[in-house]
Amino acid sequence: MSPLLSVASDTATSPGAVIVLVILGATGYIAHCVIWPYRACPTCDGGGRFRSPYGRAWRYCNRCGGRGAQLRTGRRIWTHIKNTDRNR
Repeated sequence: MSPLLSVASDTATSPGAVIVLVILGATGYIAHCVIWPYRACPTCDGGGRFRSPYGRAWRYCNRCGGRGAQLRTGRRIWTHIKNTDRNR
C-alpha cells in the first residue's frame, strides 16, 4: 500500500487537532463580532418594519424596535468581558 493511501484511510483524528480547530473557529467568530457587531433582524429581515397585507400602512418591528439590526451574541459577551475587566 502506498503511503498516501495509508494516510487517507486512517480515520482516527487526534484530540489535539480538534482542539486547534475549535480554538481557530472561536477566534474567527470573535474577530467577526468585533468587526461586524450587528446582524440583520431575523423577524423583519433587516427592514425594520412590516407592511400591512394591503401594502398601504406599515409598523415598526417589535423585535428590533425599527432599527433593522440586532447586536450579535458574541459581541454582547465581548462587551461584558471588556467592561468587567475595566471595572476591576
